[in-house]
Amino acid sequence: MVTGASSGIGEATALAVAARGATLLLVARRAEELERVRRAIEAGGGRAASYVCDLSDGDEVDALVERVLAEHGVVDYLVNNAGRSIRRSLHLSYERFHDFERTMALNYFAPVRLTMGLLPAMRAQRFGHVVNVLSWGVQMKAPKFAAYLASKSALDTWSRIAGREVYADGVTFTNMRFALIRTAMSAPTETYAGRGKSPEWAAARIVRALEERPVTVSTRSGNVGEVLNLVAPRLSDAMFSRFDRLFPDSAAARASRPEEPGSDPST
Repeated sequence: MVTGASSGIGEATALAVAARGATLLLVARRAEELERVRRAIEAGGGRAASYVCDLSDGDEVDALVERVLAEHGVVDYLVNNAGRSIRRSLHLSYERFHDFERTMALNYFAPVRLTMGLLPAMRAQRFGHVVNVLSWGVQMKAPKFAAYLASKSALDTWSRIAGREVYADGVTFTNMRFALIRTAMSAPTETYAGRGKSPEWAAARIVRALEERPVTVSTRSGNVGEVLNLVAPRLSDAMFSRFDRLFPDSAAARASRPEEPGSDPST
């Protein structure tokens, strides 16, 4: 199962996994785009089924789990990719608490609820693997990403603990801490436009993680940032404070108002 499969990393991952002969369960909220991906997989000789679901709605997640288990019995591999990214300074967020609620709903509660629903069947068959698409920001603690990185960090921590509880049952987790990937989610930020690795690059590494099942996949820069945060936290604060001032909020972040809930990019 791949969530957020209608575009970006999710679509690229679905196509790459289908090429390996797997049966794909595609999940996203955009029915037309999801159907386009399903048809592309089947046109290439693969097998796929699509499931339209708003993962931020707990009832819809529960219904998805019930339907999938009834139709397939068990999900062997789960890629929690769907997410919402918000890059906005705190001083622009004072009247936008919903920024934090939305990122937690989709980036943390949704994958946890979905994974919890699928875990019993994985444990019963004594095999399963969960890949979480995260960000190197959980190590770097980058300014302007308080809402986004808090939600991703929560999933990172939850998955490490869950992995230890289900390890004896043959179920494992991988946390993918990617750097910038070129997707529609990052496009509204002028600083990031056209930069980063391709979704196909990310998908190739997710496929490798599905096969090799490492605990964590990180970048060298992310690891350096994490060490710096530990050994020289105030130096790290000073450096990131400077970066924060050098790279201002995007026009989209500055223009958004509390009454404009659709202004934040998400997948």
